[in-house]
Amino acid sequence: VVDKPSGVAVHGGSGVSYGVIESLRAARPQAKLLELAHRLDRDTSGLLVVAKKRSALVELHRMLREGEIGKVYLSVVKGHWEAGNREIRDALHKYVDAKGERRVAVREGGIAAVTQVKPIQAGERFSLLEVRLLTGRTHQIRVHLAHAGHPVLGDDKYGDFEFNRAVARQGVKRLFLHARRLVMKHPAEGGKLKLEAPLPPDMRAFVEKNFALSADRL
Repeated sequence: VVDKPSGVAVHGGSGVSYGVIESLRAARPQAKLLELAHRLDRDTSGLLVVAKKRSALVELHRMLREGEIGKVYLSVVKGHWEAGNREIRDALHKYVDAKGERRVAVREGGIAAVTQVKPIQAGERFSLLEVRLLTGRTHQIRVHLAHAGHPVLGDDKYGDFEFNRAVARQGVKRLFLHARRLVMKHPAEGGKLKLEAPLPPDMRAFVEKNFALSADRL
């Protein structure tokens, strides 16, 4: 399991020749197999699982399909979140825009998607949310939160672009979405794993400055 930095793609393609998986394979030429068990957006930081055995990869994919892996994210969003604990069930539709970029929109008849949101602290301009993915659709958290009226800070696809320009002066230079915690059984040995990745320094500094809490307690 690696703690992926924001701005690094998980694999090559779409104008990126090298990603996390290519870097790992180059660093470990003796490894018989290294495959991504799942994906993170390039601008999302945090926990990424890589399989070293085919049997582990197959089991990880099964666990993901069956919802047996708990995935918890932390996000800073625009505005005051008033909804309390909420489950967002808006269906999502993938399409390609005029520039040839992959996009996702809430659309009736789309693919089912479920996101659970728990506010940690709701301020006047920003809210800090704990987000649990019950399905793993492309850009799911970003699209669901934007559709709910609370786009993720620094989101250059679905965010509030004018607001992003304003908060960039406060240190928000990228998407403030972090894959914080994974809870799962070991795909080969069966024991329970609880994995955590601390907030990256830029997100940590912003959280501690704008919310009355220490990032160590998250």
